[in-house]
Amino acid sequence: MRSRRLSILCSVAASALLLAGAALAETSADANYFVYVAAESDDTVDLVRFGPDGGELVRRIPVGILPNEIEGPHGVRVSPDGRHWYVSIAHGMPYGTIHKFETGTDLEVGDATVGLFPATMDISPATGFLFVVNFNLHGDHVPSSVSVVDTVSMTEIAQVEQGVMPHGSRVGPDGMLAYSVAMMSSELFEIDSMTLSPRRRMRLTAENETTASVAPEGDAHSHHAMGSVAASPTWVQPSADGRFAYIALQGLDQVLEVDLEAWAPKRRFHTRNGPYNVDVSADGKHLVVTEKANHSVGFWDLESGTERASVPASARITHGVAITPDSRFAIVTVEEIGGEPGRVEFYSLETMEREAVVEVGKQASGIAFWKME
Repeated sequence: MRSRRLSILCSVAASALLLAGAALAETSADANYFVYVAAESDDTVDLVRFGPDGGELVRRIPVGILPNEIEGPHGVRVSPDGRHWYVSIAHGMPYGTIHKFETGTDLEVGDATVGLFPATMDISPATGFLFVVNFNLHGDHVPSSVSVVDTVSMTEIAQVEQGVMPHGSRVGPDGMLAYSVAMMSSELFEIDSMTLSPRRRMRLTAENETTASVAPEGDAHSHHAMGSVAASPTWVQPSADGRFAYIALQGLDQVLEVDLEAWAPKRRFHTRNGPYNVDVSADGKHLVVTEKANHSVGFWDLESGTERASVPASARITHGVAITPDSRFAIVTVEEIGGEPGRVEFYSLETMEREAVVEVGKQASGIAFWKME
């Protein structure tokens, strides 16, 4: 019954997205697009605009609470209603924090303490809860957790145990299920966003290993032994219709497509070196991959499963990617190294050409789409 209900919800959500996409296509020719970008080595979040006249840095917002130390803002996310944005601050005393800001004014209105080294995060449109992975970068290789934050009161209400070094937190389109991957134990996790409990998990391995292994629900103490560390997953992105998830397997130079209803691997996309973050267009046609170790951006046709192009970035170490809701552009962050500024790049999904580059704070990482107008 639950599976059928979720299927119906996903179908409704997919239909709504298609209708919205058609409407956007009619009005987006002269649109301006706004994104928030975290700069880990500058302790800022930058608001960037891109439009018919190119790109620009609109505003640089200082974040964090320790003025004499680099605190490492990493994940950034805008609420489903577009009224607030959130940033994860990795360095704390000793735990990390989530900070809530108003969009437009960019004034801070709340914060919450979470776990060790919070990183990527997402918000459920069904519950309003924020799911942030506690990456535990500097700790021992032991299972960590996903912190669940009530975004109204800015209170951590649960920690859901995951694998070793969880990353890539993303919520399905109807908000009922949350996903993350464990980088060092090579697992995919699914969380029920209503009960805040683990639902399913899968080991992530190479093609010649057993892949369709689902651990029993509630078996929380064998996570570290399940996956193949060589896969080293860094991101999971559900499709707009909720049928599939796309997982960056950094250690294997692959993106794995998982059938979420069957809970089984389906296709593998063999990328250039170091796939790190991925996004899928709302129209279901495009998969875009940041190829971190190759300093490039990979473009894939999802229907045929073929690579369209791998485009060298304008600087080193590609990181985050967000596709605009009208499926026209891919927006990519590039970290750079040393004292060089990070960059935000804008690519046409039609031509795969880079249309603008904007310099932002050092070590540009997390990116969140805000609005188009």
